[in-house]
Amino acid sequence: MFPLMGLSQVVPPPVPPPPPPGLPIDGITGMLFLVGIIYGSKKILKDSSS
Repeated sequence: MFPLMGLSQVVPPPVPPPPPPGLPIDGITGMLFLVGIIYGSKKILKDSSS
C-alpha cells in the first residue's frame, strides 16, 4: 500500500470557465457609460419639463 501512495500524482484543478463574450468593463468604459447615463437622464428630464 505504501509504494502505491508514493507513485500517485496530484490531480490538477479543473480549468476555469472562459470569460463572457464582449469587452471587459475597465475604467474608461465605465466612465463613458456613467457619463452617458447622466447625459441621457438630464436630457429626458429637460424634455419632459417643457
